[in-house]
Amino acid sequence: MAKLPNPFDTDVTKLMAEFKLPGVDMETVLATQRKNIEALTKANQLAIEGLQTVARRQAEILRAGFEEASSLARELFQNQSPEDRVAKQTEATKAALEKAFSNARELAEIVGKAQQEAFEVINKRLSEGLDEVRELVKKHSK
Repeated sequence: MAKLPNPFDTDVTKLMAEFKLPGVDMETVLATQRKNIEALTKANQLAIEGLQTVARRQAEILRAGFEEASSLARELFQNQSPEDRVAKQTEATKAALEKAFSNARELAEIVGKAQQEAFEVINKRLSEGLDEVRELVKKHSK
């Protein structure tokens, strides 16, 4: 039984170089596609870095939350009156909610920044690609 060729082993640049169309500069087309792939790779890298930053920050937030909860539990089990415990729990609940909202806002800002950076890379490449097409059209219309 014959082994089928792996399509991922194909050198696309060699294949495209052999494929000739009148009036089409394949080197230019390949260079443009290379730039597109580089831009997508950069955008993906920025997105991954943003996700890693979010994951690290979430771990820090979780660790701090456990430490604060442990500290609060120790304080609540000390000899305190029921009124003092209720006051302490109310105060801790309010502080925890404020901290949770602050952390959520911070994480949203990190995600937003990563998305914006990735979008800027893609948008810049799109603009460059349109400029390249415009130049090709000018060059071939002369």
